[in-house]
This record gives sequence, structure tokens and C-alpha cells, in this order.
Amino acid sequence: MHIPSLKEVVSAEEWALRVDLAACYRLVAAYGWSDLVFTHISAKLPASVTPAGQHHFLINPYGLMFDEITASSLVKVDMQCNKVIDSPFPVNPAGFVIHSAVHEARPDAGCVLHTHTRAGVGVSAQKGGVLPISQQSTFVLGSLAYHGYEGVAFREDEKPRLQADLGEANFLMLRNHGLLTVGKTIADAFLSMYTFESTCQIQIAAQAGGELTEVNPLIMKGVAEAMRVQSGGLGGAFTWPALLRKADRLDPGYKT
Repeated sequence: MHIPSLKEVVSAEEWALRVDLAACYRLVAAYGWSDLVFTHISAKLPASVTPAGQHHFLINPYGLMFDEITASSLVKVDMQCNKVIDSPFPVNPAGFVIHSAVHEARPDAGCVLHTHTRAGVGVSAQKGGVLPISQQSTFVLGSLAYHGYEGVAFREDEKPRLQADLGEANFLMLRNHGLLTVGKTIADAFLSMYTFESTCQIQIAAQAGGELTEVNPLIMKGVAEAMRVQSGGLGGAFTWPALLRKADRLDPGYKT
């Protein structure tokens, strides 16, 4: 499939964001978090490349597998999911309801990543939600919110309730639906999802065994400091260069 390059059409700043987001889609596929052509990862374009008073986002071309997505195939949309740059690919307005709700309520949301993995949906269906039974879970529980299932998320009237449930949290468990992370950058959202997904996989595995041991509540209070030390104080930026090298080894074609 030939997709004309947008490298000389958009600003250098937008192109860099496109490359990072395309890499994120490829990595999500590589780690087994994709759901055919469903779910989305959206990235907000900086104000420096967006007309005053407007908000533009990059999102996946609906119908492409995540391991097919390239920097040029990403679709630029506004808050109503209308195309800002003409594209031969359709967009999925219904799927953008969740993402637009988060971007609208959270100016700090540079990237919103949503998945439908088996482990994530499995834990989202559990009454107790995320349990404090692993080191990974302590990181998630430090900034976790829940949103009740209201059916397929295509109704605008769900947005205020989702926004209220999310609040300032960076991890959102969509009950009976899946996982969502909010990051200042694409790198932050990806690292958070890696931790969130690992938390759910560990929980499902642990529940298949014997009685569970929970983390001491006193330890939970030190989560913020532990997060700072674990990430070297850099958040996703600490791991992102290595992840990009992995994406390059898999297929550098995402940069086109």
C-alpha cells in the first residue's frame, strides 16, 4: 500500500510527533495489546503548530492494523473528529468520544492510549478491580480511577461522567471494557500502559494460584517517591529511546 509522505507537507514538530505516534502503534502491536483495527492512541499537536483557539490531534486511520500504521498515514482531526488534512483513510468518530473527552478535560493530556487486552478487560470485570499484590500495582494504584460501563462509547452525553470519574488520574479502568492511560507525552502514556497491562497480567496469573499476599498499606504511601526513582525522574523519556530502537529493529517503515 503506497501512502504519499507528509514529511515535506507538515512542520518538523508535527512530523516528529507523527513518527513517535506511529512507533507507539507498532510497539502496541508488538507487545500484543492491539485489538485488530479497534481502539485508538491519540496525540495532541502542540499549540505552536495549531491555529489559535483550536485543538488538533493525530489518530489512527480506521481500518489499518496497528503494525501497518506509518507517520504519514496518521489522520489529523479536530475536537469533532473532522479531518484537518485530507486523507484517503476514514476515521472512527465513535471511537474518538473517549479520547476527545479526556483531551477536553485534561490540558496536560498529550497522549491518550486505550486497549482491550484480555488481562485488562478481565481485571476491569472484577469487582475488586486492581489489587495491591505486586510492585507494578503499587505504581498504578497511586493514580487510578474507574469508569462504569455504559455500552459502546459513542454517545456524547457519556463524556461528562467519564471526565468526572477520571479527574486527575493517569490510569483509568473502563469497567467491562479495558484500560486507558493519560500521558504528557506519547512515551509517558506508553510506559504507563506497559505498567498497567503488566499489573493486570500478574493479577490474573496470581489469582490462578493460592491465597494472595497484599502489599503493606504503609508501603503504598511511598508510591510517588518510588515512581520518581524507578523512572529516573524522567518518566517515559527514560525508556523511549530504547523502545524506538526496538521499533526500528522490527520495521523502520513506520517512519515513512
